[in-house]
Amino acid sequence: MTTTTRFRRAALAVAGVVVLPLALTACSGDDGKDGKDSAASAAAPQESESTTDDAASAGDQPFGTACASVPASGAGSFDGMSKDPVATAASHNPDLSTLVTAVQKAGLVDTLNNAQNITVFAPTNDAFAKIPKADLDKVLSDKATLTKILTYHVVGEKLAPARLASGTYPTLEKSTLTTAGSGESYTVNDSAKVVCGNVSTSNATVHIIDTVLMPKM
Repeated sequence: MTTTTRFRRAALAVAGVVVLPLALTACSGDDGKDGKDSAASAAAPQESESTTDDAASAGDQPFGTACASVPASGAGSFDGMSKDPVATAASHNPDLSTLVTAVQKAGLVDTLNNAQNITVFAPTNDAFAKIPKADLDKVLSDKATLTKILTYHVVGEKLAPARLASGTYPTLEKSTLTTAGSGESYTVNDSAKVVCGNVSTSNATVHIIDTVLMPKM
């Protein structure tokens, strides 16, 4: 074997030693990248599920401009009301004091508190104030008429906001009311606006409205 041939073989051997680690390093780098991509792909669905859960949770919350007046804590807060049956829960909300008085005069406290899975469209004090005082006093002193009006505000099933979009529902008074709207804007019978909706009590969903609903007399 000539000296030149031995030098060539030695050079090729050295080149192989150098190239092999470089190739391995390159492969290792690609594997690491794939690992990161796989991890990112695995994390993506979890992120999406979390976002979906947050959106669903947000949809379960009370909504509307009048919700701002609800106390942040105590029996009259959203958390406090959720622990009491509906008539009791309403009694802790100062904006519903006229309604509570009417419910007491009609003898409906136990009826509402003992009912299960109902919806109450609850007129605010301002809603009752739209009725001329003489007429309101007359209604409050007439138990039969008062009972008819109040039971017209009660539906025998829980109505989530989505079900207010377009619906006709039988009431405890035995006739029907209609709802319409979308997002956070809903009306009942095309006259009463929901000003604080989706309020939970232990036995009911409450949608607070700005006008008293009147059944056919």
